[in-house]
Amino acid sequence: MAQAPQNPYTEAGVDTAAGDLAVELMKSAVRRTHGPEVLGGVGGFAGLFDASALLSYTKPLLATSTDGVGTKVAIAQAIDKHDTIGQDLVGMVVDDIVVVGAKPLFMTDYIACGKVFPERIADIVRGIALGCEQTGTALVGGETAEHPGLLGVNDYDVAGAATGAVEADQVLGAERVQPGDVVLALASSGPHSNGYSLIRHIVAGKGISYGAHAADFDRTWGEELLEPTRLYTLPLLRLIEQVPGAIHSLSHVTGGGIAANLARVLPQGTWTELDRSTWSPSPVFRVLADLGGLRLEDTEGTWNLGVGFLAVVAAEKADAAASALHAEGIATWQVGVVSDGARPGDAHGHFEEGAKGVDGGAVRLVGTYASSAL
Repeated sequence: MAQAPQNPYTEAGVDTAAGDLAVELMKSAVRRTHGPEVLGGVGGFAGLFDASALLSYTKPLLATSTDGVGTKVAIAQAIDKHDTIGQDLVGMVVDDIVVVGAKPLFMTDYIACGKVFPERIADIVRGIALGCEQTGTALVGGETAEHPGLLGVNDYDVAGAATGAVEADQVLGAERVQPGDVVLALASSGPHSNGYSLIRHIVAGKGISYGAHAADFDRTWGEELLEPTRLYTLPLLRLIEQVPGAIHSLSHVTGGGIAANLARVLPQGTWTELDRSTWSPSPVFRVLADLGGLRLEDTEGTWNLGVGFLAVVAAEKADAAASALHAEGIATWQVGVVSDGARPGDAHGHFEEGAKGVDGGAVRLVGTYASSAL
């Protein structure tokens, strides 16, 4: 009996049938993110999005962002849990768009892996789709690429890009900020997707397995460290609508930490001191710092320490803004005030400024962290 011809691509390590199965498994989750603006369904060469909604804008500006999840994926791989990493990706990408006040429209994703395991890829994309649902973003396309010989069989990385729109005269940013504005801190859900190289270094140095039970958290280390990124887009967009003129600028606390990211959205010549005593960093940060022999202050340029977003708001509307965010389930508190007078000296530490090449304001953290949750 004649033997079926072998597929040379399969022999080279690429399984196109597995890729097709992964698409079938993720289809329903992706379709749930589609409104009437999305045309063509799943699986096309390009995603189609009806842009006629922009006709209602006077002068629409498109906002775009791209990012990945970073080395947090190594923990997902270590405990074979892949259904939350997609929400992290949406947080890193879509929550950057709302910083300028833009409403997200659509997103695409890219997954590179050593070998396609259909259920694993589907889990990742289901997580992305869930994050898109929670931010009002259509997931209009994506790509899964198998790279045998370049990536290990169980290795993968994820990235994405998103596009949003904002009316030109409603763009948020440093130019709206005034002296006397209040800085509000919005609580994070944990490390989000930043500083995981340091986290992994600390955990490895202590010989801790991600599958081991962590008594401090009453779950495994891997489960604690995979806590999904909190998504802020829809609560912030609702705040913009409910309390007009309240928000002047927003800062997404990602790589670089609290002070450096806030400095990017303050105007030149202004400064603020953020009072550490107004909050207590989440237990995960305290435990990790202790394991690494670090002070919390040593990690301020790496971890968010419990603050996922910062909002610079008009002083007379700060209480209303904080109340609106509390109603959304996001703990929010005043952490500083913007000033433009003579800047204090360096007795209490240096100011962060010029982060990411932006000639913005100056920010430093002062005081001592609260010892317990407020």
